[in-house]
Amino acid sequence: MTVVMILQLLVVLLALYVGSRYGSLALGAISGIGLAILVLCWGMKPGTPPTDVIYIIIAAVTCAGMMQASGGMDWLIQIAEKLLRKHPDHITFYAPLCTFFLTVLVGTGHVVYTLMPIICDIALKKGIRPERPCGVASIASQVGITCSPIAAAVVAFTTISAANGFNITIPQVLMVSIPACLCGLMAAAACSYHRGLDLDKDPKFQARCQDPETYKYMYGSSATSLDKEIPASAKRAVYIFLAALVIIVIFASFQNLLPSYDTIKAIKGAPEMTGSQGLVITADQLVKANLVVDGMTEVKSVPLKMNIVIQIVMISAAALMIIFCKASPKKAVGGAVWQSGMVAVVAIYGIAWLADTYFANYMTVMQEGLEDIVSQYPWAIAFAFFAVSVLINSQGAVVVAMLPLAYKLGIDGVVLLGVLPSVYGYFFIPNYPSDIATVNFDRSGTTVIGKYLLNHSFMMPGLVCVIVSTIIATGLVHLFY
Repeated sequence: MTVVMILQLLVVLLALYVGSRYGSLALGAISGIGLAILVLCWGMKPGTPPTDVIYIIIAAVTCAGMMQASGGMDWLIQIAEKLLRKHPDHITFYAPLCTFFLTVLVGTGHVVYTLMPIICDIALKKGIRPERPCGVASIASQVGITCSPIAAAVVAFTTISAANGFNITIPQVLMVSIPACLCGLMAAAACSYHRGLDLDKDPKFQARCQDPETYKYMYGSSATSLDKEIPASAKRAVYIFLAALVIIVIFASFQNLLPSYDTIKAIKGAPEMTGSQGLVITADQLVKANLVVDGMTEVKSVPLKMNIVIQIVMISAAALMIIFCKASPKKAVGGAVWQSGMVAVVAIYGIAWLADTYFANYMTVMQEGLEDIVSQYPWAIAFAFFAVSVLINSQGAVVVAMLPLAYKLGIDGVVLLGVLPSVYGYFFIPNYPSDIATVNFDRSGTTVIGKYLLNHSFMMPGLVCVIVSTIIATGLVHLFY
């Protein structure tokens, strides 16, 4: 690596670090500063922003936001709460399953904020140390992202893989990620089942109980969603949302059902053509001009791409919720699901564009330097995925930024599918909103961010889940492929 290359890499890392300190929209915006330095000051050729993935996120988040605005999310939370209250003794296992499948359905982990106080309340009233279910449930709410058919990470994986010659459908990804991540979560739950001291033996908790005000704060009220009346329109919104997911999965599984259309494509190895005024014209220029020229371009029948199908289905489902389910667009825009999704759009936009600019300009150097490592230990890319995730707090952004690099390094798509669970690493430094919120929701004070920052309640279940999930996923891809 040259000195200039190292300095430019430091600019990328510094932009990611500073953005992560500010969080939220700052991740994408501050990445823009890094991009400006690379392009305007160093003269690097700008990369390509991930527009396809961004469009899908906007469509999916709009649909999920409409379901939340109609009250459909409240009904899903009620169903989860009924399950948890029916089996309080095993809440350490059932809580992460509930948060996991909520994320799988909606495509974002930010839907669990309403459920987390309920998990804490049930555990505390049952005498179970709340840290046990809360820590792993918070992890599960993020693990579900690589298992959701509408999440940015999954859609980006299939889209980028197809562009690099590894044609895999969303259901095929989920056949690996869902069982692998469920195994990882259950392993994390098992490790958490007897974690820490029981409440009756915990001197810190018992000391809190001695204070009447603190005792009243912990036990004086109950968090519940069961007293909320769910209108029929909210249930209809959930049915529409689920129907949209089913349609997407069907089209992804049977892509021969999709319509085809004619498009002009460049013929591989086509020579350049000299125009009447001496201008050199390439096949790509002819494609952009929508011109067919013998020997340079040709007309081919191309099936409708799945990224377009997802956008059409999600936007249509959102419209149906507005018409038939009393979903207020204004309320949807103010909801947590839509807002968190738009934050993800900006983050992915800035981070992925910055990363693509740097990696694209130094791809040849990286291929030469990493060729031996990649050929002998291709699975080692999992460590890179994890490390980048620690910095940028977005699994979708990790996939969009790092997956093209992995393919260009020559790593097989099967290997990359096996290490997909490793794109979740932002539990390592406990600054993610779901982790911070979980600490605040736990009135017992057992779910904590430790004195030394890294000794927090999410470290153990997070590491266990990611390591086990990645190992299981790697085994499954060898079994399936």
